[in-house]
Amino acid sequence: MRTPNSSVDSPPRRAGAGRGTAAGQEGHGVFAGWPSRQTLLVAAGFLAVYLTLSMRRHAVNLTTGYDLGIFTQIIQSYADLTAPYSSLKGPEYNTLGDHFHPILVLLAPVYKVFPSPYTLLVCQGLLVALSVIPLMEWAARARGARFSLWVGVSYGASWGLASLIFFDFHEVAFAVPLVAVSVCMLGQERWRAAVLWALPLTLVKEDLGLTVAAIGAYVAWKGPRRTGVALAVFGLAATAFAMLVALPYFNPVGQFAYWPPQTGEEAGLPAQAAGFFWPPVKWLTVLLIVAPTGFLAVRSPLLLIVLPTLAWRFASANPFYWGTGFHYSAVLMPIAFAAAVHAVATGRFPVRRLRAACAVGAAVTAVTFFTHPLHELVAPRTWVVSAQVRAGDALLARIPDGAGVASSNRLSAQLANRTTVTEVCLYARAFPPVEAPEWVIYDTADRSDPECAVGAALEAPAPKLDGYRLVESRSGIVLLRRVPGGPAPSLW
Repeated sequence: MRTPNSSVDSPPRRAGAGRGTAAGQEGHGVFAGWPSRQTLLVAAGFLAVYLTLSMRRHAVNLTTGYDLGIFTQIIQSYADLTAPYSSLKGPEYNTLGDHFHPILVLLAPVYKVFPSPYTLLVCQGLLVALSVIPLMEWAARARGARFSLWVGVSYGASWGLASLIFFDFHEVAFAVPLVAVSVCMLGQERWRAAVLWALPLTLVKEDLGLTVAAIGAYVAWKGPRRTGVALAVFGLAATAFAMLVALPYFNPVGQFAYWPPQTGEEAGLPAQAAGFFWPPVKWLTVLLIVAPTGFLAVRSPLLLIVLPTLAWRFASANPFYWGTGFHYSAVLMPIAFAAAVHAVATGRFPVRRLRAACAVGAAVTAVTFFTHPLHELVAPRTWVVSAQVRAGDALLARIPDGAGVASSNRLSAQLANRTTVTEVCLYARAFPPVEAPEWVIYDTADRSDPECAVGAALEAPAPKLDGYRLVESRSGIVLLRRVPGGPAPSLW
């Protein structure tokens, strides 16, 4: 007969109360021995899911130049031993002036061997799948195999990770396993390991120095104060250096590209404070961060580490940052689930109470499966090669390697690794190419492109551009080539 505080499985004997009991396993870390078979199977299963979703999307031309094409060009530049240029952003545009992500150079050797956008998708899926391992191993030591399985499945299927996998590729894929290991180490009070795993986050993206600072603040609060303060100062300094020095230096207009736009009237402090908590989509985002954990995460101070990321997102005037779309919440998922494991590892949870929390979390995960990107695995468009896709592939094949191309957004992802491709509508108004490209290919059904004059001309019943001749139009996809010897066309 189980006691009221018995675990879902028969757990290891708990350590005494007080500091040092977060893991209940003094001297053990995330990588204490080879991961269990269950952990490896769950991680491998989600790797298969992530690769299936992302690679099928690319195969049927659903990925985009913004951002898979851009990152393909970045990694290709590193593989060619040059600065990380992207013609999709602009001519000779050094992307270290857009976001500070030098860690991407680690992908260059792999890309050199396998020069394809698929390489980026595979590496991203592997990085995210690896983040399952530290969480499951800690959960198994804290409460047994069944709790570990729930953590692994709920975390791996969480909407934040799914949104990252769905929306092509981003540098934050590197941050997901780094955050997962660092925060798991924090929860187990392995301070040195937590600090060491947090440090590389400053090379992933400029804002992640704030997360490093939050980890440092936690170490200073719960562990060695000097070490924590030093890490916090380092994280803040790294973000300040990236935003005030490195990014403006490489940016073509000499400034950090994502400062809030200047307005003629500044809102008062009360209005700014109210705007931080409004509109309600921000509250929905917060709810959906903790709900998949069955709200266990709110019982751990580790959850406070999400605050810097939520703060800069909610303070921004960009509505894309507020909600659950895109990749912005991927780094928050390992923090939330590590907080849930920490709450269980350090608290006294009767089995009924823990089962109820796990049931709530499982229900939220099941619901978000149908409202967030993993449901694309069963969507017909992921698996059906339509006439439009076949037409797009045929017309893309007519463009030779090394050519200069202006493309619509989705088709440019298919061209990034073998041509010098620019966007027809997206960036060119700010950073036009030096000369008009030889080829133009445009998908009239691509709604990810904004309206522009070139797009309007190509969506007309008789597509026409000055200086170009129509090569072929098939299934709504138009291919044009520059007229040899003719006057230089001006697309923008």
